[in-house]
Amino acid sequence: MTTNNSSYYAATAYRSDRIPNQPPSAERSWIRRFAKFRLPWGLTQEVALDDFLIRRKPSSLRFQEEMNKEREEKQKLGTYIPAPYEHVDFHDRHDHERFRFSLWSKRSQFWAYLLIFGKGFFLFLFPLSVITFIALGLSLDVSWIDFADELISGLYSWLLGVPLFCWALASIVMRYFPKLWVKPSRGPIWEINRRTGLVTLFDYDNNGEYKKNGTIGELTAPFYEFDAYIATIPDRQGLVTNVLYIAHRYRNIVINFRPLLAPGEGQFCCALWDFLQNYMDTSRPLPDLPRYEQYRHLDPTTAEYDRKIGRNPRFWIDMDDAAFKQALYEMRGKIDQIDTFQRPNLMARYVEYVD
Repeated sequence: MTTNNSSYYAATAYRSDRIPNQPPSAERSWIRRFAKFRLPWGLTQEVALDDFLIRRKPSSLRFQEEMNKEREEKQKLGTYIPAPYEHVDFHDRHDHERFRFSLWSKRSQFWAYLLIFGKGFFLFLFPLSVITFIALGLSLDVSWIDFADELISGLYSWLLGVPLFCWALASIVMRYFPKLWVKPSRGPIWEINRRTGLVTLFDYDNNGEYKKNGTIGELTAPFYEFDAYIATIPDRQGLVTNVLYIAHRYRNIVINFRPLLAPGEGQFCCALWDFLQNYMDTSRPLPDLPRYEQYRHLDPTTAEYDRKIGRNPRFWIDMDDAAFKQALYEMRGKIDQIDTFQRPNLMARYVEYVD
């Protein structure tokens, strides 16, 4: 598991068994230390968030495989017609080389939120409205017809009509008018690169260069120069939630992983931190997740590991739904029992922390 390939990985690639000595960390201001807990490096477990498995579940992999075969056959016959926006760059990547994250454009987010909240509010309010209607109708000494007409034309037309209209409008636009809502964002937000070992935060200020000529700045540093923190903050509803972010020890480079995390306990933040370390560590294979199966032979360390253990190259894609459900259950169990807070910080061997 310590196999490396100097012709593939950059000299800056991260290896947990070859971390260099580094200068003492810069002291953070009290405001940056408030409600934040630094997570330890090392002794990671093989864990990943549910979303990383579900978004590329075996049935999805099989469907994509069939789509690729069909596309290749049509390309050979010269009958292939590209799907709308097939060649549009949405700036996100997640493969054996890099994990690059971007958000949808504001226009796309607007229509997506309109659909989500319209559908959500309607499905939540409709059964409550029916129950309330029946309860009030039985308790009031009025005609059912008059009562229904008054309630539906008054309160319910707004209470149910508005979210239903939003749901319907967004559904129509997103299904039949993609040009109105599909639009890439201006670019990526951050990237962690296994092949180079570098972390990049994309800078859209860039001393005014982005507004002048569209040049996106890049704040880049080696992965081992970052530390992970859990911040406890209130969400939009005022409920306390935990957020993972990584911060550079010597420069003002901070990456917030909140978009990857559903509201929940700190174990999910710990699981994501373990995953990031495992993904970046070229002394070990890629995490064994469905989304990486098609790339495993392209990563030298992973390919050598799979050859030694005789891993089935179709382990995930041929997995049935029941087995995948069990794999998800076991992964959630590992996350629930994660021991991050009991681990020593192995990075302290190479860095003197001043706070």
